[in-house]
Amino acid sequence: MDFCWIPEEILINIIARVPICYYPTISLVSMRFRSLVASPEIYTARSLLGCTEHCVYALLFCDNTKDYRWYVLQRKANGSHRLVLIPSIPPMSNYGSFVAIGSKIYVLDARYGCSMTSSEHIINCRSHMPKPIISIPMKTYGMVPGVINKKIYVIGVCLFRCPGSNMVMVFDTETQTWEEPVIMATQDMEKLDLHYVSSRFAVIGDKVYMRSYADSYVYEPKKNKLEIDDMLNSKWWEHACVVDEVLYYFDYGKNKLRAYETRHKCWVVVKGLEELLHDAGSSCWSRTVSYGGKVAVFLHKVNGTTEIRCVEIALERRQQGEIWGKVEWCEVVLEGAFTLMKSVAIII
Repeated sequence: MDFCWIPEEILINIIARVPICYYPTISLVSMRFRSLVASPEIYTARSLLGCTEHCVYALLFCDNTKDYRWYVLQRKANGSHRLVLIPSIPPMSNYGSFVAIGSKIYVLDARYGCSMTSSEHIINCRSHMPKPIISIPMKTYGMVPGVINKKIYVIGVCLFRCPGSNMVMVFDTETQTWEEPVIMATQDMEKLDLHYVSSRFAVIGDKVYMRSYADSYVYEPKKNKLEIDDMLNSKWWEHACVVDEVLYYFDYGKNKLRAYETRHKCWVVVKGLEELLHDAGSSCWSRTVSYGGKVAVFLHKVNGTTEIRCVEIALERRQQGEIWGKVEWCEVVLEGAFTLMKSVAIII
């Protein structure tokens, strides 16, 4: 069929309504269609039409190549799911820190204040191309990044200006500028080991929740206020995610998805998942990421072959306040000698 006679704006309006999993097939129709599915206009139209989708991007370390590369959790046209390498994004630094806002991943380097080569970058997940941004104003290590109201809050230990101090730096994603760094007020608490915190933090509302080796903390940037949360610290939580101001992490030692209610300061177990997660204890590690109001749990298992399994869980709060989970799907999404380092949720 010849589509040459159809005006471009009509084609964009049609293709923008099609699920992204069909875009690879659409791109095979012709050069014109290949260009359209990669165009910014398609994604602008998807946003205006309310057809955006939540996607998961995962940074994987390959034991064979020793590279850190980005993969996307892709739903195939037949309904199955796979982690697919994005070849156009170059390898990442093993010291990188990553946060997602909208359709972009912000890449920071925890050791030298640079990413990939010599400066911070944004990865546009519509084009999968990196773009440099203004470098972080202060060299730090043990970087902890989080997003509050479209601003990236970066907490790190200063190397030069105030050696040993925990510094807070803020990047405004709308103006693309860094604010003046401030020293975190610790109220004479034991010094935070931010290197240990790097995989044990989450942003809930306007606060940053962190776990060091000894304690769990709640930091409120607006007031520059740091407090210890003993109840949060009662579980050995890490690689957590947040849905509706509730922190979730998978306790693979106990085979449970746990939730921390920040309003009531209590831990609960998500119910309804006992049968599915019964054999998850054989996992070497687990990671969680929230997207579209759901939780995806990645499990690394060795069953003769090494594999990464993903479980997508829909959440429901019932009348008594209990949190129940329902498994939407559970599949092996990648085989091979890989370790999942970081996962983020993107809207495209």
